[in-house]
Amino acid sequence: MNNYSRLEAVASELIQIFDIAGPPIPIEIILQRPKDDMWREVDITELSIGFLKGGGHFSPRMSLARLLARHVIQSEWGRQRGLQELFKEDRDESLLRAFARMLIMPEAMVRALAPEARTPATMSAHFEVPEDDARQRLQELGGS
Repeated sequence: MNNYSRLEAVASELIQIFDIAGPPIPIEIILQRPKDDMWREVDITELSIGFLKGGGHFSPRMSLARLLARHVIQSEWGRQRGLQELFKEDRDESLLRAFARMLIMPEAMVRALAPEARTPATMSAHFEVPEDDARQRLQELGGS
């Protein structure tokens, strides 16, 4: 199983654990209310304004998705799934960003969209993510 497949599987498992049925993915709730023995909860009110400032509409959600990805990777739960080793081997920030996109735009939910809805603009509105991230996610999924 390649790195992307492993990360897709972890993202899918996380969505199932939190019983999320559809977008937008409640990143803030996942960070603030982790299941037992996953990771320490995050007080979003303590995040700096600079952290959440971004390059446009929905950019703060992508910042939170990357924060969630880091928490998952560094947690005992993530260690049990081999994420720390995976990210130790691959120090490329692009893999972390790809994992964040997997968490906020899960593969099954993207594939459940009608083919005509699998456009960056529609996915941006549907998942509440920047269009550039939606475009990259579609490319990662082979145009879905």
